[in-house]
Order: sequence, then structure tokens, then C-alpha cells
Amino acid sequence: MTQELWTEVDCYITDLLVPADTVLDATLEASHADGLPPHNVSPNQGKLLMLLALINKAHTILEIGTLGGYSTIWLARALPADGRLITLESNPKYAEIARKNILRAGLAHLVEVRVGRAIDTLPKLATEGYNRFDLIFIDADKPSNPEYLAWALQLSGRGSLIIADNVVRNGSVIEANSDDPNVQGVRQFNKMLAMEPRVSATAIQTVGSKGYDGFAIAILTSDD
Repeated sequence: MTQELWTEVDCYITDLLVPADTVLDATLEASHADGLPPHNVSPNQGKLLMLLALINKAHTILEIGTLGGYSTIWLARALPADGRLITLESNPKYAEIARKNILRAGLAHLVEVRVGRAIDTLPKLATEGYNRFDLIFIDADKPSNPEYLAWALQLSGRGSLIIADNVVRNGSVIEANSDDPNVQGVRQFNKMLAMEPRVSATAIQTVGSKGYDGFAIAILTSDD
């Protein structure tokens, strides 16, 4: 099994089930032209996020880590006309590019991009009365994943979905003594999920055009 084969299969799936989309293509092109890192989810992963939001009938979505707004657009497309998505981005340049991409996608009325470190902006959401997002997608700096999960639990309720990307990290997640802060952040995140009595969770390994990694998916089964 090789990266080349994984990419070819991803292309096959995308060509068949995720048709070409001028808006999403333009988002990737604009992000690349402005020098953003290629950390966006793949097209079939983006559609998976949209489908999960649709399945959960999400009305409110929180995204931690915007980048160029690619996954933001996928998630916002699942919202009803009166839905709301708040996405948090620490880099002002990335946030501005994302706003332009979201506007081009015709979704600016549904999406609010907030600039600042998520650790600083998450508490503000709580003080503003946001106490139950239907879906929370975590895809930002991995050393902070444990803190992001703690806030995700505080800002959700029974039936809410919490999804986190990059939780396998090419298999290095099993290295207990790793000196990589990204690995240790993910390991602590996974341990917190396992110990949290309010959620039912799992993680799946993924291979494809983005390499070897995985998603964690949790649903809150209790408010207490």
C-alpha cells in the first residue's frame, strides 16, 4: 500500500461521489495563491463533515481552526437558512482569506469568522450565551487539543457531535514517549475522550490524498 495508491483511490471516490465544484476549487486555488499551508481536509473528507452535520440536523456549528475556509464552506452548506456557524482563526491573514472565500461561496450570512487565539475566544462564546453547539469541529494546533476538548464539552449538550481531525498522525499516536508536542496533545485529547462519562466516542484511521491519519468522533449522551 502506497501513498500513490491512496491518492488514486481518493481521486476515484472524489470523481464519482464528490463532483467538481467551482466554489470549492476557487477556495483551494485562492488559499494556495496566498501561501496558506495545504492543511485543509480533502474533498471527500469535507463531504463527510457535511453529511455528519446533515445527519445530526445541525443548526449551530463551531469550528476551531479556519485556515482558508474550505472545511467551513462544507459545514455551512449543511445548515438551514437560519443556521449559524462560528469559526475561530488565530491568524489574521488566514481569517481574511477565509472571509473572501466564504463570501464567494454565498455563505457569509451564515458564517462568522472570529480572529484570535481560540483559547482566548472560546471563553467569550460562553459569556455570550453560546452553550450548545450541535456540532463542533476541532482542527487547529494539536498541543491545545485537550483545552479545545474541554471547551467543546462546555459548549455542547446531549446529542452534540464533536469531531477532531489528525488524531492518528501517521501512526505516531501510539508512541507514548514521543517528544512531539502534536503527538502528546492528541494522546491527551484521546485519553480525555476515553475518560469522559458524558460522551460515546471512537476514532477511525484514514488513508488518502492527505496521507495516513484519522478522525475522532464523539457524541454527548448526557448533559451531566
